[in-house]
Amino acid sequence: MKYWLIVLLVGVTLLSYAQNFYDLEHIPEIRITFAQGDWQGQLDVLKRSSDKERLMADLTIDKKEYKQVGVRYKGNSSYFSTHNDKYQKLPFNIKISHTDKTLEIPVGVKTLKLSNVFRDPSFVREVLAYEIARKYMPAPRCNFAKLYINGEFWGLYTNTESIDGHFLKAHFGESDGAFFKCDPPDWQSEKSDACPDGENASLTYIGADWKCYQKAYELESEDSTAWQELIELSKTITNNPNDIERILDVNQTLWMLAFNNTLVNLDSYTGRLCHNYYIYRTANGQFFPLIWDLNMAFGGFRFSGIGGVMTDLDMQEMSPFIHYKEKTSRQLIANLLSNNLYRKIYVAHIRTILEENFINGTYRERALSLQNKIDEWVKADTKKLYPYDTFKANLEATANAGNSAIIGITQLMEARTKFLLAHPVIKKVPPTISKYECTPTGNVALLVTATANEAQQIWLFYRKNTNEVFRKIAMEKVAGTSNWQLKLPYQEKMQYYFVAEDNASASLSPVRAAFEFHEFTGKTAQ
Repeated sequence: MKYWLIVLLVGVTLLSYAQNFYDLEHIPEIRITFAQGDWQGQLDVLKRSSDKERLMADLTIDKKEYKQVGVRYKGNSSYFSTHNDKYQKLPFNIKISHTDKTLEIPVGVKTLKLSNVFRDPSFVREVLAYEIARKYMPAPRCNFAKLYINGEFWGLYTNTESIDGHFLKAHFGESDGAFFKCDPPDWQSEKSDACPDGENASLTYIGADWKCYQKAYELESEDSTAWQELIELSKTITNNPNDIERILDVNQTLWMLAFNNTLVNLDSYTGRLCHNYYIYRTANGQFFPLIWDLNMAFGGFRFSGIGGVMTDLDMQEMSPFIHYKEKTSRQLIANLLSNNLYRKIYVAHIRTILEENFINGTYRERALSLQNKIDEWVKADTKKLYPYDTFKANLEATANAGNSAIIGITQLMEARTKFLLAHPVIKKVPPTISKYECTPTGNVALLVTATANEAQQIWLFYRKNTNEVFRKIAMEKVAGTSNWQLKLPYQEKMQYYFVAEDNASASLSPVRAAFEFHEFTGKTAQ
C-alpha cells in the first residue's frame, strides 16, 4: 500500500511539474554551472563557427539537477547586436539530452530556449503574442524564467518551448515528416551567383537544385529527400496555386498570415527578412506552417519589405492586403489571397483576432497582468538591455531600445484596431451561421444542415479524424429559405466546420476553425 502511495505521489508531482514548467503563473528558476572560467569566450567562439558544438555544463531547474547538458548561444540579431553593444545578457540554447539522449524535463522537453527580450523594453511582447497565437494555431508555450550562471543572477528571460519532435508529436501525433526551419542557417554567408534569389524563405520556386534552398531553409528532419518535398511545395505555390490544397493546409496558413498582419509581426514571413517560421509535412501529405520568434511582434520591427523604415502611422495603418496588391515575391500572401474564398477566410480570421483580443481590450489587461507579475524580477535584473523606466513605459508609449524607437503596444494596437475595423472589406458584416445540425439517417447517410441569412454559398469542410485532410464541398440551398443542406455517406465520427460567404465576406463556424471544429460522434452533433 505504501509503495503505491509513493508511486501516486511521484506521478502527481511529475504531472504538476509538467503543467507548471511553461505555465505563466510559474517563473522557473534555471541555474547553469560551468566548470570553465572563460565560458563566455568559449561560447562566443562556438556561436561564430558554423558547427553546432556545445559547451558542457551542469543544470538545475527548480532544484532538480541535470548533469552534463550542452549549452550554446542562440539567435541572430539578439546575439550579434547585443554582443556588439557589450551586453552580457545573451540568449541561450540548452540541450538537456546532449550527453544522455534519454534525459528530459518531465514535460518531455529536451531543449530549453531562453531569449534575452531583445528589442522589447516592455518584456511582454513574446509571451503575450504566443498566448494569442495559441488560440488559433499550434504555437509554442512561453513564459518567463530566472536565470543564474555560476551562482550569479543573469536576468529574467523568456522561456519558449522548442518546435521539435516533442512539439510535433503533441500537436500532430507524429514527427517523421519533412520538417524545416524557415530561416537562413547562416546570415553571414554570401549567396551563390549560380542560384536565383528566392528572397529568403518566401517559398518561391528557384529551380530544381536543392542546394539553392539551403541558404534560406534548415533541414530539421533526418531524411535528406525532404528537400525534394520542399521544392515540390515551392513549385506548387509559385506555379500552380490552384492545386495548393493538395500540399498545404491553407486555412492554418491563413491564420498565420492574419496573425502576422494584425499584430504587425514583421520579423516573420510577412516582413522584409521573410523568415521565423517552421513547416512540417504531416502524414496526410499537407505542409503545416508553425509560427516562431515573436519578440518583435507588436511593431518591434519596422520593415515590411516594401519601402524603407515604417513610421508609427505606417504600422498603425498597414494594409491588411500588403504584398497581395503589390504582387511581391511573398507567394503565400500574393497567391493565396488571389483566391476569392481564401481571401474572405483570411479577412474573417483578422476579424476574429480583433474581436477576441483587441476590441474588448483583453490584450492590454493581460499585458498589465504580466508586467505586474515580473516587475520585481525586471527591477532586479542588472544585466537587462534597457532601463527599468522603459519597461514601465513601453506598454503604452514609445521607448528607446538602443538606437531603435519601439512603439508602445497599446499605442500601436488601439490605433490599428480602429483602422482595421474601418477598412471597407473588414467592416462589411458577413453572413453568420445561426444554427447547424448533423443528423444520421439510420446507418445510411448523414444530413448536415446550416442556416445563414444573406449567404450566397455555404461550404462544408469535413474529415473523419485529425489524421485526414479536410475535404471541401458546397452545400445546397433549400429553395425559399435561409437553410442549406448536404447529404453524406454515413460515418460514425466526423469533424467539420462551415464557411458562409457572400460576394465580399465570409464567416466561419466555429470562428477558430480549423484549429477548432464541430464534431459528430455517431448520434448527435457537438
